[in-house]
Amino acid sequence: MDRIKSAGKKITVVGLARSGAGAARLLAEMGAVVTVTDSKPAGDLTDRVSTLPASVRLCLGSHPDEIFSDADLIVVSPGVPLAIKPLADAKAAGKKIIGELELAYQIIESRMAEEKAIPFLAITGSNGKSTTTTLLNHMMKAAGFRTMFGGNIGNALTEEILKMNRENTVPEAVVAEISSFQLEAVETFRPNIAAILNITPDHLDRYHSMEEYADAKAAIFQNQHAPDILILNADDPESMKLHAARCSEGGRGPHVYFFSRMREVDGLYVRDGIVAVNLPHHKQGAMNLELINVGDIRIKGVHNLENAMAASAMALLAGCPVGAVRKSLREFRGLEHRLELVRELDGVKYINDSKGTNVGAVIKSVESFDVPVILIAGGRDKAGDFSALRGVAEGRVKRAVLIGEAAAKIQHALGDVIETVLARDLREAVKISRASAKEGDTVLLSPACASFDMFRDFEDRGNQFKTIVRELETVHA
Repeated sequence: MDRIKSAGKKITVVGLARSGAGAARLLAEMGAVVTVTDSKPAGDLTDRVSTLPASVRLCLGSHPDEIFSDADLIVVSPGVPLAIKPLADAKAAGKKIIGELELAYQIIESRMAEEKAIPFLAITGSNGKSTTTTLLNHMMKAAGFRTMFGGNIGNALTEEILKMNRENTVPEAVVAEISSFQLEAVETFRPNIAAILNITPDHLDRYHSMEEYADAKAAIFQNQHAPDILILNADDPESMKLHAARCSEGGRGPHVYFFSRMREVDGLYVRDGIVAVNLPHHKQGAMNLELINVGDIRIKGVHNLENAMAASAMALLAGCPVGAVRKSLREFRGLEHRLELVRELDGVKYINDSKGTNVGAVIKSVESFDVPVILIAGGRDKAGDFSALRGVAEGRVKRAVLIGEAAAKIQHALGDVIETVLARDLREAVKISRASAKEGDTVLLSPACASFDMFRDFEDRGNQFKTIVRELETVHA
């Protein structure tokens, strides 16, 4: 069934997180001789190990040389940098190395050849990927499409393929969130419709420069050509740099559409408070119409308006009826930990934006409020430039309450333009924020940092914030 002809092949899977476990299970079921390796000891991976078939060989706590030198194929989980020595040595020795995304794509593509074309819709970007991907999936399902939904959100695509194989079903479309880490190890990956939502500084603890980070994002369309489609944010400078540098080379690339809050474009844009559609090359004929009033879109905030336009463009170009797209925009509630209203107490709104793990995300979140904001930020620094927050903070943020390893760095970047205070932990940060807030204010958790210094992940951070806020008692006059 698959192009990689896995049956009987020795395949080493590097990394036993969600993607690695999914790849190992799928490959084992397809008859491969699978070895899984992870630098973490077995005791830290019990939950993952318990999901693997008995036939999978485990090499945990180290990366023995022989499992790379003997492998016919090496599949890398997105959390594992390709620069680690075992992988660098394997590459130098001529070993074939692909990522879990590429593995899934090759299997899906082979199913396309055997059954029928399965449109692959892929979304990447620094911020908004999960919301946009989930909204797009909502639109596709509202239109009656049977979708495979996964990637960097929910289940790994290999896990979804395994489920599909066991149920003997074939999706009518694949809707996938794709991270830059996943795109580092692609080879033939070619989505029919791809979107880059934005490119702002992120993961600079892994990438040496913004250019290297942008190059990783650009891999989503490196194999695209007509009739494939790429959708870009016309208001995002880094995305437009990619367009200028990569998409205009001899006309060999994909057809490009845009979305914009600022100006009219070929694609979707905002005009007089209405989202307008201008798709001159839509496969069912030119499409020009008014889609929806901005105020009727259920998810709020400037970044969610961009997310809504990107998802709508992809859905319409994939064949969704306008009615299904419009209905989804009115119904979709958004995702947990993304500008999520926790409660309103004594006239103050408490907003959980724990997924705001980089500076660009926090800028967009703060821009969404026209009331004074008390900002709770901080955590583990991802080499972010916190000084970029100065412009949006001045005049909007009345106080920043800072936690975690990066607290002092953020204070240094912002302390001369807004009031800042350090808190020992999240509970104290909420206490300080409540004391600072007046009726009509908003307390916003939007950390601009990773969570791993104090929490298991961003979900854990957001859930703890919600628990603390819900425990607050009303102040009686």
